[in-house]
Amino acid sequence: MASAKIDNEMRSQIDTVCTTAEAFVKLYYDHVDKKRQHMGPLYMDTGLLVWNGNGAKGKEEIQKYFHDLPRSEHTVISIDAQPIVDDAVSSQLTFVMQVAGMVKFHEHPAKPFQQTFMITAQGDKWKIVSDCFRLQDGIL
Repeated sequence: MASAKIDNEMRSQIDTVCTTAEAFVKLYYDHVDKKRQHMGPLYMDTGLLVWNGNGAKGKEEIQKYFHDLPRSEHTVISIDAQPIVDDAVSSQLTFVMQVAGMVKFHEHPAKPFQQTFMITAQGDKWKIVSDCFRLQDGIL
């Protein structure tokens, strides 16, 4: 009987994470493509961004990093999200999300990208703990 409770509890967490991931992806890529001046608040104060091997730490540095990127248009093809088990994050609701799609920068041709986020609840808002973006150039 205890395993059924754990299964139901985990199912509830998975459902929450999936719903949150879809809403978060819409918000995030809308901001990246159209509202870059509002990127900083999506990250924790100590958030980490690794963008194609370049990094920024803290939401002010991350905000500046996005400001300096060329204009973009993202098309999301797939989203995968899963909760991180309680023992690893001290019962803080946290999840990992993988996003794949196509991105077009300024007047360059579209390229495939992959992005991995770790997101956690901070008060009543979701905040990015870490964000790793990678263009998929030259992959066979």
